[in-house]
Amino acid sequence: MKKVFYISLVIPLVLNAQSEEMIDAFSESYSLEAVGNFAKAIEELNQVYDESSYELNLRLGWLYYNMGNYFESKNKYQVALGLMPYAIEAKLGYVLPVSAMGNWDEVVKTYEHILEIDPQNSLVNYRMGAIYYERKQYEKALIFCEKTVNQYPFDYDSVILLAWIQFQMGNLREAEVLFKKSMLIKPNNSSAEYGLGLIK
Repeated sequence: MKKVFYISLVIPLVLNAQSEEMIDAFSESYSLEAVGNFAKAIEELNQVYDESSYELNLRLGWLYYNMGNYFESKNKYQVALGLMPYAIEAKLGYVLPVSAMGNWDEVVKTYEHILEIDPQNSLVNYRMGAIYYERKQYEKALIFCEKTVNQYPFDYDSVILLAWIQFQMGNLREAEVLFKKSMLIKPNNSSAEYGLGLIK
């Protein structure tokens, strides 16, 4: 009789990682977060803090961010990323305090790392398009935003951004089509109406 062995290559498990004490602390932290008491929610988790716990560091990163302590939030997300370097959720969390601190070059670098792992990530492609739009680097913005619109042709945010990118590049016919398309998704939206007014 042939024996079959199953080997997990994804997540190394620590036997006591989800102790009852930690589960209770997480549960209480969610309840406290729901009423806006971030400091107390952090305190609950710090009572069971384990530096080797990805989940604890990720959660604390989020709570510190919501409390406005961006430096500590960034540190916790960095610890989480050190434990699981390919975790996209931790990278998306990390950009929250980094962007709040105004370090947009670091945000772009982090998004580039995400796209190395997941090139079709629609959220990151959209955000990269928006960043390059704000920097007036429209050709770069176009590359990222077109990916998102190809994946989600009926997403308002992506379509209206692509419309403005095309407008800024002088592609008025393409911009007009996209402005009108955005009005199918969100009728009478002021951004499209303003854009169409500039084209006429």
